[in-house]
Amino acid sequence: MNNIIVIAPHPDDETLGAGGLILKEKNKGTKIHWIIITSITSDYGWSDDLILKRQKEIELVSKKYNFDSVINLNLPTTRLDTLPILTIVEKLKNEILKIKPDTLIIPHYSDIHTDHQISFKAAIACTKWFRFPFINRCYAYETISETHWSQNKDFFKPNVFVDITKYIDQKINIMKIYESEIQDSPNPRSVEAIRALATFRGSMSGFSSAESFELLLDRS
Repeated sequence: MNNIIVIAPHPDDETLGAGGLILKEKNKGTKIHWIIITSITSDYGWSDDLILKRQKEIELVSKKYNFDSVINLNLPTTRLDTLPILTIVEKLKNEILKIKPDTLIIPHYSDIHTDHQISFKAAIACTKWFRFPFINRCYAYETISETHWSQNKDFFKPNVFVDITKYIDQKINIMKIYESEIQDSPNPRSVEAIRALATFRGSMSGFSSAESFELLLDRS
């Protein structure tokens, strides 16, 4: 992986699903770009204070990861199902064509949240070799509380594991920046649950802590 795009339906999905991988790859010198699909706006009842707070969180998270670029498509959160899928694909496609990544890291298609499902559909549409010949690999990440509550028969099947033992504490500290999202145990978005998932995935792969992914495409 030399040039990666991580696609997050909402700010925090990138950290929950791939925070350790991002930190590990940045440490290797890999270029990593963050595309956020949705944002909160006053049009849908969000307060100006919360909108400003979220923007500051995004800026701080971006600095912590040292992303090479951050793109927000500014589509309405929790309302992607009200938009034509073509609109979302076009916006995403335009950014992907500018960056020309060799790897996409995207939400899983079985996630319970509709925004995640639609983000997956838009992202996977941008992997056709004859339109995006530079993309060699595509991985789906698991988002704690979204992936694990799915009743989809095509459930998340991890087949790639990344050792994040050196990065699990840093990942959790970055997640804490999202003050409105991190909650007390036994909430699934608690420090304890995030660490437990990393320990569990590590136990499947021989590491103290790991993130897992489902490889969807490999043309390398």
